[in-house]
Amino acid sequence: MRFFVVTMSHPDGPEWGQHVLPHVDYLNGLIAQGKLRASGPVVGSTLRSGLLLFTVDNRAELDALIAADPFAIEGLIAELTLTEWNPMFGAFASEAAPFGA
Repeated sequence: MRFFVVTMSHPDGPEWGQHVLPHVDYLNGLIAQGKLRASGPVVGSTLRSGLLLFTVDNRAELDALIAADPFAIEGLIAELTLTEWNPMFGAFASEAAPFGA
């Protein structure tokens, strides 16, 4: 499995409020599948933003999961950053890739 840290920012407004519950339901489904390990709002961001920690087989799987998010379907992702991460120390260290892999 590969870890990805995703930051997703959204415009504020009625569209966000209309689609936030389907978005949360979708994220809860990903948590139940073990694909999304943690998620929550970014504090102090100029846009509504969330940080999401995914474990997936590859980048293509991550891209598909993001594309299926109700916020993506509705065009409500203003900014998106995707960073692959190897958690060598701490809570996820037992799942890290070997050093240099």
